[in-house]
Formats: sequence, C-alpha cells, structure tokens
Amino acid sequence: MSPMIEGTHDAKTFVGEYDFAVDGGVISSITLRTSTSMPNIIPVGTVILSGYIEVDTIVTAGAGGTIAVNLEGAGDLQAAALFSGAPWSTTGRKSIVPVGTGASSVKTTAARSIIATIAVGAVTAGKFRVVLVGR
Repeated sequence: MSPMIEGTHDAKTFVGEYDFAVDGGVISSITLRTSTSMPNIIPVGTVILSGYIEVDTIVTAGAGGTIAVNLEGAGDLQAAALFSGAPWSTTGRKSIVPVGTGASSVKTTAARSIIATIAVGAVTAGKFRVVLVGR
C-alpha cells in the first residue's frame, strides 16, 4: 500500500463542456454541461486550485467577439479574450487563472456551475471543455 500525501485525498475534478453544435453561440452566459448534458454543480465552499481549458475545435465568432469563463465572478477562470487570440484560436490545453496559490484560487460562496460568457460577437463554431481541480 502506497502512502497517501496529506491534503490530496479529497481533491475533486469538475468538468464543464461547450459545443457550438449543442449549445449555440448567441451573446449570452451559457452554463457548461457535463458529458451527460447535465449542469455541473460545484458545491458551496469548494476551493478551485487549478485546472485547464481543452480546446477541441477552434472557437470562431463575429468581429470583436470575446468569451470569458466564470465560476464565482467575472473572468475568474479565464478573462474575456478575443476569439482570434489565445486561448481560443488554437486547439489543445490552456492554463486558467487558479494555479494553486492562495491569491489566484477561487472559492465558491454558493453552489455554482461553470459559465461561458459570450460577448460582442456571436460564436459561429467551436468546442471546448473546462477541467477544474478543487477541494
């Protein structure tokens, strides 16, 4: 039996998915789904320590379009960024704001879902998932 590292045994993973073909792309706030199409509820008091955005299909939108990813407040996981730039313009894994330090972690004050906020220009294509690690 291998020893357990203190503090890691209660970490949980939360995943939210966006797919233009399923969720549409109007200017709005969209609750990201789990793979079973159910909202992914993150319990009150959860501290998000780290995570990433995995872009499977490049996100495209009208001129000047932006998307932010939020949990507790505006842009706390990914600040609003133009679709023509990082992290949306290439496929692969991208860092999010919380990186495991107290200053950048996010703590929920209520049960919450991961939200993608589309602004300025509607999305015309794209697919990504947000993976969060918290406790």
